[in-house]
Amino acid sequence: MKTEKYFVAGHNGMVGSGIVRTLLAQGVGPEQIISRSRKEIDLCNQQAVHDFFATERPTQVYMAAAKVGGIHANNTYPADFIYDNLMVQANVIHAAHVNGVQKLLFLGSSCIYPRLAPQPMTEDALLSGMLEPTNEPYGVAKIAGIKLCESYNRQYGRDYRSVMPTNLYGPGDNYHPENSHVIPALIRRFHEAKVSGAPEVAIWGTGTPRREFLFVNDMAAASVFVMQLPLATYQSQTKPMQSHINVGSGSDVTIAEVAHAVAQAVGYTGAVTFDTSKPDGAPRKWMDSSKLNALGWSARTTLPQGLSAAYQDFLQRGL
Repeated sequence: MKTEKYFVAGHNGMVGSGIVRTLLAQGVGPEQIISRSRKEIDLCNQQAVHDFFATERPTQVYMAAAKVGGIHANNTYPADFIYDNLMVQANVIHAAHVNGVQKLLFLGSSCIYPRLAPQPMTEDALLSGMLEPTNEPYGVAKIAGIKLCESYNRQYGRDYRSVMPTNLYGPGDNYHPENSHVIPALIRRFHEAKVSGAPEVAIWGTGTPRREFLFVNDMAAASVFVMQLPLATYQSQTKPMQSHINVGSGSDVTIAEVAHAVAQAVGYTGAVTFDTSKPDGAPRKWMDSSKLNALGWSARTTLPQGLSAAYQDFLQRGL
C-alpha cells in the first residue's frame, strides 16, 4: 500500500473529501494522496490533465470530481452539466489510461437509470428506458463515464470500476438555497426559518415521491471498499465487462418524511407545507444494492444520525 499514489479528483467536494478521510483512516500516508483544487488544475483542459498525470504518475484514481446540483440547477444549466461532466470524465479517464494507471474508480449517480425503472433499481436497468427529463443531460454524461470505463476495460484490459450512489448528503455538502440537492436545501431553509421565526416552510412538489439517502461517510467507505476488492471478487457480482455497481442505504422515504426529519434535526417547530406547482421529479428512486451487500458492505448510518451530523456541519461552516 505504501507504494501506491492515490489521485482523488474532486478532493474538496463532499464525496472526495470523504474518500480522503477514509484512506487516511486506513493508514494511507498523506504524502501518498495527490490532490489539486480547481484553481490549480482545470479538469476540462485536456492538456493540463495529461501534463498532471505525466508529472505526478498516480497509480490509483478516485474520480469524484463532477458538476452536481438539484432539480433547479439541472433545469437551469443543462449545457453546463453535460459539457463539464463529459469533458472532466473523458480527460481524466483517458489520461489515466495513457499514463498507465491500471485501477480507477468512477463515481456515477442514480440518475443513470430510467425515470420509470422497476423499483428497486438494479444495475441491469441501465439504458432500458427514458431518463428523468429534469436531469437527463447530467444522466447522459454519467452514462458516458460508465461506458468509458467499460470500453477501456474491454479494449485495454484496464480495471476501471464504477459506483452508482443514491442521493448523498453530509459534511462538505453544498447548501446553496437554489442549486443544492434536497437535504442540504432543506437544512438551510429550515435553519433560516427557525432563526427568523417563520410560521411555515413550503417544500417543492407534492411530498409523495420516494427517495433513498446515503450518508457521505458511508459512500466514501463503500468507494474504498470497492476499489480494494480483488478483481475476480468484484466480477463475481457483475457481468463480464460491466463496470458499475449500486451503492445505497437499503431503504427509502417520502420527501414529506425527510422534510419532517430535517425539521426535527434542525429544531424547527413551524408548519411544513407543499407547493404542488413545483416539479416532483421521478416518482421513486430506490437502488438495489444487493450485489454490493453480497460482497460484504452495507451502510451503517441511520437517517437521523446523518441529518444530525449534516446540520452540525452546516452550523460549523457558518453558512
